[in-house]
Amino acid sequence: MPDASRLLPLYLLACLLALLGLGALWYGLGKPVLLPDAASPTHKLQCASYTPFDKDQSPFDQPFRLRPARMDADLALLAERFQCIRTYSMTGLEAIPALARKHGLKVMLGAWVNANPVDTGKEVDALIAAANANPDVVSAVIVGNEALLRKEVTGEQLAALINKVKSQVKVPVTYADVWEFWLQHPQVAPAVDFLTIHLLPYWEDEPRGIDDALAHVADVRQVFGNRFAPKDIFIGETGWPSEGRQRETAVPSRANEARFIRGFVSMAEANGWHYNLIEAFDQPWKRASEGAVGGYWGLYDADRQDKGVLEGPVSNLHYWPQWLLASVLLMAVTLLMAGRPATPLAALLLPLLAAFGAGCLGLWGELMRTHARFAGEWVWAVVLAGLNLLVLMHAALALVRRNGWRERLFAWLQARAGWWLLAAGFAAAVSMLAMVFDPRYRSFPSVALALPAVVYLLKPVAARRAEVALLAFIVGAGVLPQLYREGLENQQAWGWAVVSVMMTVALWRSLRLNRRH
Repeated sequence: MPDASRLLPLYLLACLLALLGLGALWYGLGKPVLLPDAASPTHKLQCASYTPFDKDQSPFDQPFRLRPARMDADLALLAERFQCIRTYSMTGLEAIPALARKHGLKVMLGAWVNANPVDTGKEVDALIAAANANPDVVSAVIVGNEALLRKEVTGEQLAALINKVKSQVKVPVTYADVWEFWLQHPQVAPAVDFLTIHLLPYWEDEPRGIDDALAHVADVRQVFGNRFAPKDIFIGETGWPSEGRQRETAVPSRANEARFIRGFVSMAEANGWHYNLIEAFDQPWKRASEGAVGGYWGLYDADRQDKGVLEGPVSNLHYWPQWLLASVLLMAVTLLMAGRPATPLAALLLPLLAAFGAGCLGLWGELMRTHARFAGEWVWAVVLAGLNLLVLMHAALALVRRNGWRERLFAWLQARAGWWLLAAGFAAAVSMLAMVFDPRYRSFPSVALALPAVVYLLKPVAARRAEVALLAFIVGAGVLPQLYREGLENQQAWGWAVVSVMMTVALWRSLRLNRRH
């Protein structure tokens, strides 16, 4: 048995390296990024999309009740940074013109147009009435938002609706949609006073990374300016998400959101473009239909706290010190429960294992904090976190001198190690099927399965042969298809591919172990 005095220096060195690794991980994610400011108290921006929902509300709530105090506070906050707001529907927003007047804001009023002519008629009638009653506040009206994209109306129907509104209001009238749909429905442009186009590089059919996004916006704006002159081109939506899954080279983050918004504002104002930023506040309800990324396009978060997008330093992970502390505490608890390492190699590996497990669990916790949408996803997150804790304890106890309760706990974990592997393989297989067949709104679960993959790759365990073979086939067979779907420049997809390959090999090694026994 090695002398404890010989193991201690190795153990302390490994602890130091582990702590440095955790510090580098969380600081690297959260370090402030410095960018030129876009707005300040003395420089207001043009317009921002506004939907009046609190973080616990959605437009699908029944009964549908907005909160006047919330709208009043929101517009007071936005008036500090913007000259106007853009709305999307008239339902429940009857008080917006008066509140905008109170806070010195202009309003681009929107009516929601859909396939139901009765609902559309009510929206349009309310739009006309509000525009005529508030000519000092309403700068333009928008008849419909992405109705062509949703295929709820035809171009001819939309043009007729726009002409109806134009005949009854004195302010400019427009329609808003993704830029391609203006080209696909040329009959709409002659009906409007100016074109309102949506330019969202992240959501393009061929997503643009942050390095190319502004050039893409400029190219499309120039094409429209030339093609539809002399009508003005209003960029009605542009922005970048601060959270969510990567699409090809397009990576959501707060720093990238700030980089895009600040760069766009500088470019737009230098070229004299009219614009509206999407959006004022994060909207958690959008995550249900658009994935996690849908809820994080705001310049402020859902609690109305500044995300640092417009000015000052911006951090991708504002809470990184708390996550660092939590990771260090989990690492310490793991080491305390494990006890003394059994060999010099174990003295090096044990702190690194504890730090790796703590880091993975912290990253998984942060991912679920921002990405989990439903009760089922939270249950999935908790189950995988529990699995990681079991695997971490199993691996840690395998490296130490065991007696008493540690020996009994290790024996219990070791007897069920095949089940931990099967559970991890099942989670990987389910995730892989989702990432191959329905990936658009799903996040990569790499950090949730990295620890089991590494542990059981390096220390194979026996498990039920038929189930292991099936899981290995599903996970392994999905690696190349998911990479093909995501694109070879998607780092998150590569991370998932690496974890999946390790999980496949871990399952394969279990099969080999079964053969020998």
